[in-house]
Amino acid sequence: MTTYNPLDFGAIGNGQADDTAAVQAAIDACSAGGGGRVLLAAGKTFRAGSLVMKSNVELHLEAGAVLQASPNPDNYPQQLTAGALTGGAVDENHPGEIIFITGESAENIAFTGLGVIDGGGRFFVKQDLGYIYRMKSRRPFTFCLLGCRKVTFRDLTIRDGALWTVRLSGCDDILIDGIRIENDLKLPNSDGIDLDRCRNARVSNCHIVSGDDCIVLKTCQETAAWGETCENIVVNNCTLMSTSIALCVGVECRAPMRDIVFDSCVIKGSHRGVAVRLGEGSDIENVIFSNMVIETRRFHPAWWGSGEPICLSAVPWDSERGIGRVRNIRFVNLLCRSETGVYLEGWTPDRVQDILFENVRVELARYTKWPGARYDRRPCPSDWANNPEEGFLLQPTDGFCLRNAQNVTLRNCEVRWGENPAEEYRHALSSAGVSGLRLENFQGQAAFRERYETTSTEN
Repeated sequence: MTTYNPLDFGAIGNGQADDTAAVQAAIDACSAGGGGRVLLAAGKTFRAGSLVMKSNVELHLEAGAVLQASPNPDNYPQQLTAGALTGGAVDENHPGEIIFITGESAENIAFTGLGVIDGGGRFFVKQDLGYIYRMKSRRPFTFCLLGCRKVTFRDLTIRDGALWTVRLSGCDDILIDGIRIENDLKLPNSDGIDLDRCRNARVSNCHIVSGDDCIVLKTCQETAAWGETCENIVVNNCTLMSTSIALCVGVECRAPMRDIVFDSCVIKGSHRGVAVRLGEGSDIENVIFSNMVIETRRFHPAWWGSGEPICLSAVPWDSERGIGRVRNIRFVNLLCRSETGVYLEGWTPDRVQDILFENVRVELARYTKWPGARYDRRPCPSDWANNPEEGFLLQPTDGFCLRNAQNVTLRNCEVRWGENPAEEYRHALSSAGVSGLRLENFQGQAAFRERYETTSTEN
């Protein structure tokens, strides 16, 4: 394999000099030469602004090598504006999202090695509010690839993302294996992996700590030109921690998402565990979550979520957007410990159809100071941005809370309460507006049997 070293193109690698031009020159030469490896050497820290990947290039970081995002937002001419990449000077009148590492319609590209890619999130913090950071107005995606094919991430550590860390939009044939994403849990929107309108993706053996969703699937409005669906996705064998949702499908859904499997993951210390959240007018279908251990907790309400281990909702983002359907979703073999129960809600009953919970055990106990007796519906048609309380369904907490759905089955499911249940805890199961509810060997009692029945149903 032909190797290209940025040091040979004038890079300094001392963590202070701007090595953008040298690293980019090595990438360009590698691609022009028919492909090969751009090698970042051990013991060097290469600081750079926007870099553009080209076809047939492997960017390889040796153990001890660091590629660090510049703290200067003016060093990022590559931007995502209206779903397309733009280069050159920043347009202050119409600024896009700035990008550290990007690529457009490139094929056969890889990011590998035991080195570190540093997204520089700490450079873009404006204020520490204690529970969340207030960020500067412009901060870069660590990765944003558009319309690329045969994309590989392997073995890297990616840390301190300033915005979505690994954003892939309209990409096909993706392999992400054995990477570590180590983000700041107080940094908002620092998603781990965003697969937007992607197809044929495999994500395995990763460890992700993220201040927003760890792994999330989307079909965003601004990237409509890059793909019609998000489909054929497999995520397995990952360990996850998030101040928002560990594994999520939605909430952006302008095109169908389907044929998705999440399996064999461990989730700890997250605001939500697994979620299907439809907020727009297309459909989500054929999704399986299986064989997981899930532990969730509540955080400050500035973060979406309320400690739900499982959340499934079809609620429009606002009064201007329609709402599609969620159907054929399976939750199988999940062990959950949480402060809030399982939450399912359709805007109307026909929006959520054919849902199975099988071998799902939920144990509820309070162990944080944040407010309870609420389920988080945000985003939803209300003034929740200015009055966050309007974004919550305020009611006591049940083991399973089911509202407005068709054909829901609970098979071999169990609800248990921890010692000294909180006053907000109520029923093992409550349902309202659910037709075709089927219970098969459901086990659970009300938190306070002397006051409440085991289940509450209203059809």
